[in-house]
Amino acid sequence: MSISGNSAERRDPFFGPYGGQFMPEILMPAVAELEEGFFSAAADEEFNRSVEKVLKEFSGRPTPLTTAARFAGSGKDMILELKREDLNHTGAHKINNTIGQVLLAMRMGKRRIIAETGAGQHGVATATATALFGLPCIVYMGVEDIHRQALNVERMKLLGAEVVPVHQGAGTLKDAVNEALRDWVRNVEDTFYVLGSCVGPHPYPTMVRHFQSVIGKEAKEQFREKHGGLPDLVVACVGGGSNAAGLFYPFIDDPVEMVGVEAGGVGQKPGEHGASLVLGTPGIFHGSHSYLLQDGDGQVVTAHSVSAGLDYPGVGPEHSFWKDTGRVSYCDVSDEEALKATLRFTREEGILPALETAHAVAWVGLNREKLKGRKIVLCFSGRGDKDMETLLRAKSE
Repeated sequence: MSISGNSAERRDPFFGPYGGQFMPEILMPAVAELEEGFFSAAADEEFNRSVEKVLKEFSGRPTPLTTAARFAGSGKDMILELKREDLNHTGAHKINNTIGQVLLAMRMGKRRIIAETGAGQHGVATATATALFGLPCIVYMGVEDIHRQALNVERMKLLGAEVVPVHQGAGTLKDAVNEALRDWVRNVEDTFYVLGSCVGPHPYPTMVRHFQSVIGKEAKEQFREKHGGLPDLVVACVGGGSNAAGLFYPFIDDPVEMVGVEAGGVGQKPGEHGASLVLGTPGIFHGSHSYLLQDGDGQVVTAHSVSAGLDYPGVGPEHSFWKDTGRVSYCDVSDEEALKATLRFTREEGILPALETAHAVAWVGLNREKLKGRKIVLCFSGRGDKDMETLLRAKSE
């Protein structure tokens, strides 16, 4: 399945009013260099073939569609197809992006790789790609996420990455991104920042979506082969938004409903959730204009989610554009609902979802009556091995 095509043709840094390049002046040459490097590579069929080759031979693409028959009511309620990104090498969709970006870094002559991570999956995927190609890797990770994602921390270290704890702020994904950006400012000449989601300054939102669009391209072709047409609905969890953008984009011009599910956390007050699109307002954050969680003075508010990968107070600018235009509907699911869905789904389907993925699974379960008769594709973005400590604590409470 080719990753080339129109997913990288659009060089406009804005999606409607969202996006842009709101960065320190010292980083603008690096952003411009990255922009030129990415669009040149995306138009190069040899580069695209090299990415596809590694994804096929190393990561295991294409990932299959799996019918979740029992959870969907044995076909009586709905047809639910899982796009199995959990079956990628490293256990999540993140490897699609890191392979692409590390190959791009090598093409651009950058030999030092840095990244941020929340749930640890992007850090593991970046460390895996750098190990494959023999490059040094530094991963910034908030201390709170280091505590709840200890297994992935050890995986990164085994892969040769240096994991740098970030103590500032709440010690979560937002703070790790801040520290990675500071590193990039200090070491811009030889360093490539592998950003993990569709956030940040242009071209990152377009670039990450481009590399992740393989999800939707495969799903579209596989669903057509299996069911003879398009699905009625595609659904994915949304934190920064890369797995959702990767699934949604290839369907964007089709008569297909789209739903993105954010982290509802434990309530609707500031600091209780990670629902930037549902409860946030537009502002500038991490280099772009987008929806985010902020107070009346424009200060970023700490996010919360039981899932480390959704514990982020912003979202990609393209998602913000899709929200305003009504192309995608966004909603939220609580911590409790996600945890319950994880346990039920695992027992009924024999597949343990990541807590991020469980938010999308929970939304389908909660809306079972409304979804009767629908044909659905759900981006099963990652497996839940990394969340066992959190799940065991939740079961004992």
